[in-house]
Amino acid sequence: MTEPRDPRQPRRSGRPQQRGRPAGPRGAGPPRGRQGPARPPELDPARMAALELLTAVRVRNAYANLAFPAILRRHGLRDRDAALATELGYGTLRAQGLLDAVIDACTERPLHRIEPPLLDALRLGAYQLLRTRVPPHAAVDTTVELVRVDAGSRSAGFVNAVLRRIAEHGEAAWVEQLAPDPKEDAVGHAALAHAHPRWVAQAFADALGARAEEELDAALAADDARPSVHLLARPGEVTAEELALVTGGEPAPYSPYGVHLEPGTGDIGELDAVREGLAVVQDEGSQLVTLALTRVPVGDDGHRWLDLCAGPGGKSALLGGLVGLEGGTLDAVEPAEHRAELVRRAFDRVLVDAPCTGLGALRRRPEARWRRRPEDVAELSRLQRELLAAALRHVRPGGVVAYVTCSPHLAETVGVVAAATRRRGKPASAERAEEEIAVEQLDARPFLPGVPELGPGPSVQLWPHRHGTDAMFLALLRRTR
Repeated sequence: MTEPRDPRQPRRSGRPQQRGRPAGPRGAGPPRGRQGPARPPELDPARMAALELLTAVRVRNAYANLAFPAILRRHGLRDRDAALATELGYGTLRAQGLLDAVIDACTERPLHRIEPPLLDALRLGAYQLLRTRVPPHAAVDTTVELVRVDAGSRSAGFVNAVLRRIAEHGEAAWVEQLAPDPKEDAVGHAALAHAHPRWVAQAFADALGARAEEELDAALAADDARPSVHLLARPGEVTAEELALVTGGEPAPYSPYGVHLEPGTGDIGELDAVREGLAVVQDEGSQLVTLALTRVPVGDDGHRWLDLCAGPGGKSALLGGLVGLEGGTLDAVEPAEHRAELVRRAFDRVLVDAPCTGLGALRRRPEARWRRRPEDVAELSRLQRELLAAALRHVRPGGVVAYVTCSPHLAETVGVVAAATRRRGKPASAERAEEEIAVEQLDARPFLPGVPELGPGPSVQLWPHRHGTDAMFLALLRRTR
């Protein structure tokens, strides 16, 4: 098998070296040596929990953030042990594409021929070797013991051989060996280096536009990093300063209702403020785009607000708290256009937090980047256009619609807004065919005061590497007729 290239030697080609696939890896058979009864292995519960999470995501298509709290409780993990399990489980899911490329270079079996439980274990071990400070011997030995208990000595020997090959080089050397030459394919190189599917990296590059050459690596690196936890202090219930004090966090830099907690804080649901309903988990970017809608002047605001795509909790927590302070009302409608038709009132402000690919929140949903497919975009963008059109029908003339997505993909952001502004004159319904709708797009930047680097406008794209938020998109549209 071709060994990984010494990174000190000049690159001969921008493409990964090709290699044959002999019958099986060296040392793949059962270990030799010690005779007599085997000593019961000492399994680390943090690694057991991380491996269980990988299995749940693979077998049940589980969402990591929903499945993991129960796994941690089942293994009795708290504090540092829970933090380690979270780092290993979430980190392995997040880095899967890079880990698979390295594993593939270190075994003669094609990845699809490796038993899925063994591949899960290899990914877990490879993550520890490449992206943590776990000593190599500990990363290898603990992973091998997990496999030995579940799958026997022969499988453990295979995993041991592959992980020892991976341990021969660090992450940077493997990336240099396996990624395309950045001079020939900058997007492809950045995608592998920062563990993103290539099509997602290309979507980021497209959204960054002229700044992609200088910022793509930083954007993907920030999206690949372990994020801090963002809380929303419910308006009228608790201030951000009070919430920061009781949680040990820090007030957010831009949102007056936000608090940041360090990564690895643990089960957020156990915080008293969250249990008591004083705070909810919400990215600061989500808070900012919601607040922007409330800051746009709409003349005689009757405080009749609509959240057209309300999910469980979500941005309704902030909108509802703010409108409640004004003595107004918020209607929250499920994210389906036909349900929006049940709403017959004319609203002053409408939020369209549209269902999307979620490419802007991949750092918080570690498994999502490997589940989404390019073909998902077209179906979602059709739904987004329908929802925005419905919102413009339900806002009163002079009122404002905020179109929001947690994705930087151009087809889900500026493409949807462009379709809405070109739609001027589309009738509200067959019964009101004589009534036409006219729309103007507002410059959203003044309604995010204090937030830097908002681009040329009129829409706003937030970024993890610029703002420390999810990659939220915001467009503000006023109905003029």
